Amino acid sequence: MTESGRLLHVIVCAAGAAPDVGRLVALAQAEGWIVQVVATPSALDFVDVPALERQTGRPVRSRYRTSDEPKPPRADAIIVAPATYNTVNKFAQGITDTYALGLLAEAPGLGIPVVVLPFVNDALATRAPFRRSVESLRAEGVRVLLGPGPSGPGPAAAEDGNRENVPWALALKEISRK
Repeated sequence: MTESGRLLHVIVCAAGAAPDVGRLVALAQAEGWIVQVVATPSALDFVDVPALERQTGRPVRSRYRTSDEPKPPRADAIIVAPATYNTVNKFAQGITDTYALGLLAEAPGLGIPVVVLPFVNDALATRAPFRRSVESLRAEGVRVLLGPGPSGPGPAAAEDGNRENVPWALALKEISRK
């Protein structure tokens, strides 16, 4: 735990629901979390970085720190939302070619709880690589939230432009579950 409360890293990827990640931030803050937003490099074009920085009071991180920068505090929990096909597959393979993936690669080994809310279309979600990645992550204790359809609990809403049905609260509820 950080000195002033529980630190939640919200890792946001370049998916249709990304512009609304501030909703997840607000829900987490209402539950007492300190929120650090980490964006994949592609997600920077999807989110309002200044607005998220005002909302959290922290810089949005998207790159590894330099050797002369202080080491940031470790997260108490991580939510990846929206998680793309690319991120889910790279996370499962342990690929660390971005700062966000580096955090994710270490988290299971450090005992940091991780919840992944995938936002992929049905064509990608039915692919064997994605299904294997979900199974692999779950085997390591990562909670991957998939609904009754192959692509999860909200991708269809993201694809058709109706982002009102994105289950941000579901991811937060899951990360708070012991």
